[in-house]
Amino acid sequence: MISFLICLAALIAGYFVYGKVVEKIFGIEPDRQTPAYTMQDGVDFVPLKPWRIFLIQVLNIAGLGPIYGAVMGALFGTASFLWIVLGCIFAGAVHDFFSGMMSIRHDGKSISEITGQYLGGGMRQVMRVFSVVLLVLVGTVFMAGPAGILSNLGLSGIFANKWFWLSLILVYYFVATILPIDKIIAKLYPVFGIVLLIMALGVGGVLVFGGYSIPEISLTNVHPKGLSFFPMLFITIACGAISGFHATQSPIMARCLPDERMGRPIFYGAMIAEGIIALIWAAASVTFFGGIEGLAATVGQGGAGLVVKEISVGLLGTVGGMLAMLGVVACPISSGDTAFRSARLTIADSMGLKQEAIKNRLLVALPLFAIGFVLNFIDFSIIWRYFAWSNQTLATIVLWTAAVYLLKSGKFHWIATIPATFMSAVVTTYILQAPEGFKLSPSISQPVGIVIAVVLFGLFIVFASKNKGVEAAPAA
Repeated sequence: MISFLICLAALIAGYFVYGKVVEKIFGIEPDRQTPAYTMQDGVDFVPLKPWRIFLIQVLNIAGLGPIYGAVMGALFGTASFLWIVLGCIFAGAVHDFFSGMMSIRHDGKSISEITGQYLGGGMRQVMRVFSVVLLVLVGTVFMAGPAGILSNLGLSGIFANKWFWLSLILVYYFVATILPIDKIIAKLYPVFGIVLLIMALGVGGVLVFGGYSIPEISLTNVHPKGLSFFPMLFITIACGAISGFHATQSPIMARCLPDERMGRPIFYGAMIAEGIIALIWAAASVTFFGGIEGLAATVGQGGAGLVVKEISVGLLGTVGGMLAMLGVVACPISSGDTAFRSARLTIADSMGLKQEAIKNRLLVALPLFAIGFVLNFIDFSIIWRYFAWSNQTLATIVLWTAAVYLLKSGKFHWIATIPATFMSAVVTTYILQAPEGFKLSPSISQPVGIVIAVVLFGLFIVFASKNKGVEAAPAA
């Protein structure tokens, strides 16, 4: 219990201490007009109230990630607590802050365009493809997942048909993606965001005050399949620690932020909130089932979804459990439609296609949804295995982008360089070791991955020595 409470306190302290450091290094300009005003178009660039933006951001970046990822990460034991805390404070929140604030400084552009400005045209093309593929996969899975849950709630008739729910969700996604952001997203998502936070706080409150004994942190590897901490833990728990998907979502809110002073509470703060959610679910997973063996058995029977259902009903009762499950349904749906929205904006940015006109939005959105719908007929479980790696690789590229941005701005780049180097080792080692990768043994993949990360770090240092005093590229 003590370890859990310390970790919880550390996350909160991280926002107020390290978050302030990151904000100071970036150098916010309160008097600078944001794209919400300078680029206002009534569709994507719309000034919103900060509290709404915060709740939307929490919901957008969350989905099922901090819940399902934390459940699967808990199979490694309480060591998962440390990655959630350290990863969130020093990597994930930094990543989210810069992906949002760099977008604000560059006319609300998508992360692929910003990356190209600092890492070159080749990387811009890579990021465009990387981002859109990732977003369509996320949108598709967050379409199929909720449809499966809703069709298995014990309802009868057409309501027990997965394709009915799938079609309904698809229609909703399409409408929410092409309508102005203040018509649906700004009105509904703050409510869903509150539900997500209440659900997590409810589970956490019962754990702390309900007589449960949360295990203390142990670095002993207890994973039932013997998977190594490095790199598997750092890939399994993504959204609760660091996730490249967030870099595609932060620019959506960057287009709505009325004041740069809200960057830390919205971008850094939302990631800390997600870390707290992940920490609570990781703690619940290792506690509720009486240990890793019980957790592993439940995962084996019905995956992370069954774990969430058992914990929700067991800790919050039938009614509370049903509300929690509805929250679990709302989370992926809300992230799914913003995934498609972000894909629309990424493609539109790459084409230089303004989105005020409905025909331009339809031109981009219709093919995206056609692809998403077709993917539901394909068993793409093998393809989806690459999502975890792709997600963390995207985050790594964004951290390197932030490092170059800070370097060229004459600022302390180490807050981005160090986590970028670490994540380079993680994603390289993973693809070398994973079944869907090169299937090398840990004795080979781990040292090779670390060496490659060190080489990338060395190349950055050489780049830094040649670019001292070179100012950051001006906002386009």
